[in-house]
Amino acid sequence: MKLIELNGRRRVVIEGITPQVDGGRFPAKRTVGDQVRVEADIFTDGHDAIAASLLARREGSNEWTEIPMQPLVNDRWFAAFRVGELGRYGFKVQGWVDHFETWRRDLLKRIAAESDTLVDYLIGADLVDAAATRATGADHAWMSERAKVLRSEKTPAALRTPATDPKLYELALRYPDKRFAAESDKELIIAVDPVRARFSSWYEFFPRSTAELPGKHGTFADCETRLSYAAEMGFNVVYLPPIHPIGRTFRKGRNNAPEAELGDSGSPWAIGSAEGGHKSVLSDLGTLEDFKRFVAKAKKLNLSVALDIAFQVAPDHPYVHEHEAWFHKRPDGTIQYAENPPKKYQDIYPFDFESEDWGAMWEELKSVFLYWIGQGVMIFRVDNPHTKAFPFWEWLIAEIKREYPEVFFLAEAFTRPKIMYRLAKLGFGQSYTYFPWRNGKQEIAAYLTELTQTPVREFFRPNQWTNTPDILTEFLQMGGRPAFVIRLLLAATLGANYGIYGPAFELLENLPVRHGSEEYLNSEKYEIRHWDLDRPDSLRPLIARVNEIRNNNPALQNDWSLKFHFTDNDQLLCYSKESDDRANLLLTVVNLDPRYTHAGFVSLPLDELEIPQDRAFEAEDLLSGERYLWQGPRNYVELNPSQRSGHILKIHRRLKVETDFEYFL
Repeated sequence: MKLIELNGRRRVVIEGITPQVDGGRFPAKRTVGDQVRVEADIFTDGHDAIAASLLARREGSNEWTEIPMQPLVNDRWFAAFRVGELGRYGFKVQGWVDHFETWRRDLLKRIAAESDTLVDYLIGADLVDAAATRATGADHAWMSERAKVLRSEKTPAALRTPATDPKLYELALRYPDKRFAAESDKELIIAVDPVRARFSSWYEFFPRSTAELPGKHGTFADCETRLSYAAEMGFNVVYLPPIHPIGRTFRKGRNNAPEAELGDSGSPWAIGSAEGGHKSVLSDLGTLEDFKRFVAKAKKLNLSVALDIAFQVAPDHPYVHEHEAWFHKRPDGTIQYAENPPKKYQDIYPFDFESEDWGAMWEELKSVFLYWIGQGVMIFRVDNPHTKAFPFWEWLIAEIKREYPEVFFLAEAFTRPKIMYRLAKLGFGQSYTYFPWRNGKQEIAAYLTELTQTPVREFFRPNQWTNTPDILTEFLQMGGRPAFVIRLLLAATLGANYGIYGPAFELLENLPVRHGSEEYLNSEKYEIRHWDLDRPDSLRPLIARVNEIRNNNPALQNDWSLKFHFTDNDQLLCYSKESDDRANLLLTVVNLDPRYTHAGFVSLPLDELEIPQDRAFEAEDLLSGERYLWQGPRNYVELNPSQRSGHILKIHRRLKVETDFEYFL
């Protein structure tokens, strides 16, 4: 490199900036109102003092907000800024040698040793004069006068007070010498999503199974009743499987039978028929106006509607005839249907993302999202995004969010971790996880720690689901009612985002189509079901209480505060969460065994949790209303799954007594 391309007087080094994802290739994620804490390693050669600042701006603005950075340890510095609007923010880090602070620091040492000389004050006078040239108005005049004082013919003792005046230090900080400031290599980006991307409780149901009478096809009008049901249970997102016309060619029968019988409804994921495709609604459900009324009713109930977008088509979808080039043809001229050998899905054609007409296909698929946004839908659950090209998602999500930053996408990608993470980096605001299959204490703690306490959390926002129409885990099949309670408590308290597929979940649906399968017997994916929502054994009251706890306690509305705590019984899982301001602390203890009573001691790091070591504190069970008086780090817990499978304990760090005083931290 030629010397002319260098500025050798920029001596400060800036490294290790966080948050950043893949060196700034992708944005880190936050939600509206979040504080973004930026850290960096900042240092220089020798012993000079340095200063640093964080520069932040809303994308597209030319105005940067400058925030002074503060030192931590080992040359690590930090500052924070708050993101108040949807969209994208950028930030950079600056660092420079602070000659004034170097002089001031060394002068204080000399004064303490009584070794200061007049020359030391003359050096300071030059630095103050230089700062005065950067100042304006009264500040300029005051600093110029102070420089004259430091040059006056006096003894060092007489100059000590004016040289160490706090106002001089304040003004020097206000007008730093940044001529040789170093700056981070690139502007790093923060993508800001709506708060519901950080905290949401999802309820999935099939519209066609909402009719009051058995055997009748549900409509959007029937779905409005189900909205009230979901709202009463405390959910804030209702998610609908595809609502489009269902193909007739190779339609699947009940329990995934290869051939449908007369009257079989088929799979909603086999999209498209002569009625229309991805921008149409199944006529049995009603009209587009009916759907819009459904969305409006949801909004009145403070519910967001999430719609499933599945980019695949039935053989009789209009795209097949209008855009043959979008699908892969086999040597015999037939279109390749979806396969996962030995499984065959003849009722579905996947799009060919290596099509020569890929540009037109991309634009059309983007228009599907835009169409449903136009109908009031702002949340999309995307089916199997990992089977579509990564560049497509990066382009599409950026295009959509540029115009509609309030939209976010949930990735249904049960695949390898690196692929799941890549989709999140490309812009998916939430992601399904491996939570349904994590049942043991160690594996739950290890997995949730990875998602919430490592750099993964900067881009991957987990949504923990207890079950889905495709996933009826062995734990739920074999564990009876306690198993459903355990998974509910874990999903709703480990994750700020969680969901259930109902009414199958609250009505304890646990029969698989056959042993060793995770498919439901009589699955709604292939037939209309009728549900008795008022069954006395329903988990509906418990779900409502759990969601009420989530909605009333900010501690459960974030993921990053999650901490696991030691218990001396491997079947007892204990963990805590707290609010950003640390005012709300919740401790959850769950018996992971759905059959047997387990007891043991939980051990809490009292200092870390800011709980007094020498005083009793109250643990209030928000599920039962019971209150326990605990003291010290070790406390006893016993959980009988036939009665209760867990505690959600609100920890009161101060103990109120009936006298006129309180014990405080």
